[in-house]
Amino acid sequence: MAFILFLLLSFLLHGAQGEIVCEELPTGLCTFSIASSGQRCLLENNVKDNGEMEYQCNTSDIIVKDMKEWIESDECMNACGVHRKTVGISSDSLLEPRFIARLCSGSCYNNCPNIVDLYHNLAIGEGVFLANLCEVHRKMPRRAMIQFSSSGAASGPVSAAADGPISMAEAPTSI
Repeated sequence: MAFILFLLLSFLLHGAQGEIVCEELPTGLCTFSIASSGQRCLLENNVKDNGEMEYQCNTSDIIVKDMKEWIESDECMNACGVHRKTVGISSDSLLEPRFIARLCSGSCYNNCPNIVDLYHNLAIGEGVFLANLCEVHRKMPRRAMIQFSSSGAASGPVSAAADGPISMAEAPTSI
């Protein structure tokens, strides 16, 4: 039943020209979706004129290679331990042992390329390869957290001016 509902929603969400536009997605499908342009969709908080907070789906600057028009499945959301109402995404979750266990599980890592790609890029931004982190986690979960923490992950901001400009190929792709 969930699969049929997913297919129906996917079909209905395509625009008149068959495109997925982040700003047109319902907020419940925004996070972990990829627009037709290949850009990731990002759920953000928006304060209305009356002071109320509402969610808004926007197009991020992050482009995903080889994936377009993607709305993540409920199965992958559950397997990887992520949530549709996640506002912004950071590498902080890579420090949580339970999250790493789900992300590195076979049901997520082998079947959910969109989510794995996103967290792979977040880990790269912290100087860690997700595949290596998952391998260490499978063998020694506590050591994986120590290794990731000692890599400088989730540490304070660093001035890019000291190192000079970076090329787009080197730029972290975190949201």
